Amino acid sequence: MKKCILLVFLAIFLALPVNGEVYKWTDSKGTVHFTDDPSLIPEEHWPKFFKTETPPKEDAPRGTVQSSIQKTPAVSKDNVGRGEEYWKARIREWQQKQAKAQEQLESLRTRYNELTEKHNASKSSAVRVSHRNDRDQVKAQMEECKTRINEAKEMLEKKIPEEAALFKANPQWLKP
Repeated sequence: MKKCILLVFLAIFLALPVNGEVYKWTDSKGTVHFTDDPSLIPEEHWPKFFKTETPPKEDAPRGTVQSSIQKTPAVSKDNVGRGEEYWKARIREWQQKQAKAQEQLESLRTRYNELTEKHNASKSSAVRVSHRNDRDQVKAQMEECKTRINEAKEMLEKKIPEEAALFKANPQWLKP
């Protein structure tokens, strides 16, 4: 009899609900994914899980006096628990990528101009062809740098602010 009672209590204890959320989404290939970490959800599936509406403010119940004493604010976080340092680090990362690509572009631009001068000064057609080929390679590298600069600019000006708004991060966190 004791074993039966123990078994019943054990079954009840194990059946207690667990506090947590599980997110489910289906990718473009039809594969179903589950996670309990919202940061692992691909960006295109965020609108399914996170609403961007702000909840209505609740008024104090009638007959109560609101205290004029301000509570000390807790450390602020976004909807998935990331704070100011996470968002500032994202901004810094893309600013550094943009600056590095800009520096590389300037260096390549100088190299391109040097090759153009050598090309124009050369009398030999074989040397001119060699300089032209080198210059074309540098120009292709310059285009790659421009692409990286534009990607960083889009991240800084559009994508990160959109993501921050989606996760209800404080907009002040995105400012330098």
